[in-house]
Amino acid sequence: MGEPGLFVTGDRAGGRSWCLRRVGMSAGWLLLEDGCEVTVGRGFGVTYQLVSKICPLMISRNHCVLKQNPEGQWTIMDNKSLNGVWLNRARLEPLRVYSIHQGDYIQLGVPLENKENAEYEYEVTEEDWETIYPCLSPKNDQMIEKNKELRTKRKFSLDELAGPGAEGPSNLKSKINKVSCESGQSVKSQGKGEVASTPSENLDPKLTALEPSKTTGAPIYPGFPKVTEVHHEQKASNSSASQRSLQMFKVTMSRILRLKIQMQEKHEAVMNVKKQTQKGNSKKIVQMEQELQDLQSQLCAEQAQQQARVEQLEKTLQDEEQHLQGLEIAQGEEDLKQQLAQALQEHWALMEELNRSKKDFEAIIQAKNKELEQTKEEKEKVQAQKEEVLSHMNDVLENELQCIICSEYFIEAVTLNCAHSFCSYCINEWMKRKIECPICRKHIKSKTYSLVLDNCINKMVNNLSSEVKERRIVLIRERKAKRLF
Repeated sequence: MGEPGLFVTGDRAGGRSWCLRRVGMSAGWLLLEDGCEVTVGRGFGVTYQLVSKICPLMISRNHCVLKQNPEGQWTIMDNKSLNGVWLNRARLEPLRVYSIHQGDYIQLGVPLENKENAEYEYEVTEEDWETIYPCLSPKNDQMIEKNKELRTKRKFSLDELAGPGAEGPSNLKSKINKVSCESGQSVKSQGKGEVASTPSENLDPKLTALEPSKTTGAPIYPGFPKVTEVHHEQKASNSSASQRSLQMFKVTMSRILRLKIQMQEKHEAVMNVKKQTQKGNSKKIVQMEQELQDLQSQLCAEQAQQQARVEQLEKTLQDEEQHLQGLEIAQGEEDLKQQLAQALQEHWALMEELNRSKKDFEAIIQAKNKELEQTKEEKEKVQAQKEEVLSHMNDVLENELQCIICSEYFIEAVTLNCAHSFCSYCINEWMKRKIECPICRKHIKSKTYSLVLDNCINKMVNNLSSEVKERRIVLIRERKAKRLF
């Protein structure tokens, strides 16, 4: 859940607003802003993006639309969604506008198996802004903008940083800035007791390599060969300057992390207070929000100070890099060839590992496809068996359970003394002309109603098409009417 403060405006404070309150949850509410059209779906062009973790296709790309009519009444429309929109337990017709009122129940999609309620259920309500604010869901465009910012701060891999001469000072600056962002995130999982160790753990591998070795006391630079003793003193003086700058950078990072922890705690305290308090405690909320803003401004100032020190450190590292590049050229081409050969070996090893992973994935995909084909074949077999049973049942009804006089399924079946069966109405009409069996021509001495045969036919007809059912009901009504007259 994103921070609701992303779309807070000052003119709403103290007023009342319409929203869709998510049933049973204190988050994920949808704000209905006056004069704005609110669209809901799983696509990118909607106001609120709902992506189901249980069933991703439960919500359509543009599921429904909420807007106000000319009288100011809020309405809802199902935008041809796959699983539908339900208002007060009744499904809405697509592309038809319905009015919604206080207390109405809105359901998006249908419940899954073994669940009584759908995943997205809302209640239309009008609440105070202080009550709605902590529970609101972020809008889709704000989440996209936030994701873009996060993507620009992606972490560089160790393989990219290990190669000498692969990047310049301009790239180093962006990586150092990323260190300050990622270190704040790691504090949440490490706790307050690990604040002092966090900056050195999240630093760029090139920066941490500038620290002096515990055994020799001399700095070790990865990716570069050892230099001659002639340049040892000059190199030591340059590294001592970078160590001082690095130490200042660590101190600044620690202060920034502490400020981020304080800001996070203050933010959580504000959220808890807002959920537990009523209107009378609005002054306390405003005071805590002011403290939070002060911490944010202090954090921005510390970050600006850290940025200036990073620029200074970058300049020092640039000078050292130029000096080391000159030493590398003087040392000769043999070491470069060795490094190149080692890099090629690592590259081929990585390629072989990727090929093995590709083969494994292909084998898994083939196995899954085979299972899917077997499942489809089993379903087809079951469907064929079902159709065969229905066909056999139809044959039995048509050949064995039809009256020879009216060519219809028996209605109130009657069995004669000769064991032949007919409809009660049909044999009575036949006996008005002849008192003999229509099949074997034996004299009719007795008639017996066959309830078992009637029940069997009724159950079998219930599994047939609706046309057969309706035709049988019409025949029964007609024959009952003829008996009365």
